[in-house]
Amino acid sequence: MPAYRSFLFAPGNHARKVAKVFDCGADNVILDLEDAVAKAEKVATRALVVEALKRPRQGRSQCGGYVRVNAFNTEFCYGDADAVIGPGLDGIILPMVERSEQIMAFDWLVGSLERERGLPLGGIDIIPIIETGKGIANARAIAAAGTRVKRMAFGAGDYTLDMNMEWTRGESELEHVRAEMVVASRAAGLEAPIDTVWIHINDLDGIANSAKRAKQLGFQGKMCIYPPQVEVVNRAFTPTEEEIAFARRVVAAFDDAEREGSSSIQLDGFFIDYPIVYKARRTLDAVRAVEE
Repeated sequence: MPAYRSFLFAPGNHARKVAKVFDCGADNVILDLEDAVAKAEKVATRALVVEALKRPRQGRSQCGGYVRVNAFNTEFCYGDADAVIGPGLDGIILPMVERSEQIMAFDWLVGSLERERGLPLGGIDIIPIIETGKGIANARAIAAAGTRVKRMAFGAGDYTLDMNMEWTRGESELEHVRAEMVVASRAAGLEAPIDTVWIHINDLDGIANSAKRAKQLGFQGKMCIYPPQVEVVNRAFTPTEEEIAFARRVVAAFDDAEREGSSSIQLDGFFIDYPIVYKARRTLDAVRAVEE
């Protein structure tokens, strides 16, 4: 299973940034056709993005290659998808999703293009970004739409704009929507969601705190807009050596106890039963994903 700790954006029309973005250590890269590209340049930028996706990725560059297309209800969405679906594309980020019908229709479109081009059906990942009040209100329906979607993402910039909220550095105003994203994902059987970007690019302590809180609330990763943010985010969503060691002790001790007919034990002052063991195994799964 790949790791989804970090997604680093790069404007698709900025050749220098696109050339370097795959070497920044992110688990995944998002080449942007939406907000980072002026309307007059959107169509021309498609070819630059396609070319970037075709370049070999080796070593640290073996990260996922995603494209953020324009929103479903824009004049550019279909053309974006038609242009970028092909070799080298691992997934598409679909912004401003507000209804289940949008993600169902986009899933159909991607599937049709995959079939037409001889690509594995369902092989291209789709991550919807939920970033409006209507989108949050419909998040559970979007998650349960029965599409190929495995995980969703939250976008705080457009959400706070839509809701006329102040996006503070403490982000306490985002607690309710982050919780709803996690619940909607879990209820639909999806993976944990991906958290919003941190816009204060020189405040690495701030993004560390933001990522830590997102992880505590149940997110599995975070989007980044500045290369130095990647290392901070990766670290926040990677189990620490202490967490790994404890998880290994829990699993080993519980396996021994279970063979002897016990399903609850004490270890290092903790009461250990099945939920704690499952959490420990999830920690070790996360470590294996990072190592791979």
